[in-house]
Amino acid sequence: MEIIEGNYKNFDELISNGNVLVDFYAVWCGPCQMLGLELEKIKDKVQIVKVNTDNNRELCKRYGVMSIPTIIFFKEDGSYNSSVGFMNCDDILKFIKK
Repeated sequence: MEIIEGNYKNFDELISNGNVLVDFYAVWCGPCQMLGLELEKIKDKVQIVKVNTDNNRELCKRYGVMSIPTIIFFKEDGSYNSSVGFMNCDDILKFIKK
């Protein structure tokens, strides 16, 4: 998993090929920590990028992230789907197949 803390200049490069799941989280967020454990279970099935919302406000603004945890799946065609709140690993895998 790639973690973006203070600088997201390479974010566009990371998502450019699509099939990337981005987790917008904060270290103080309990549901974010629980989601992080679920993401660990599927990290070999999908590329995951974690974005600390406290350090990347502009990136949150760009994608309309107003609540956490928020996950966004970027597809190969440039489109994306987002979901807010905790999901287990099975639900995450279903979400990225939509």
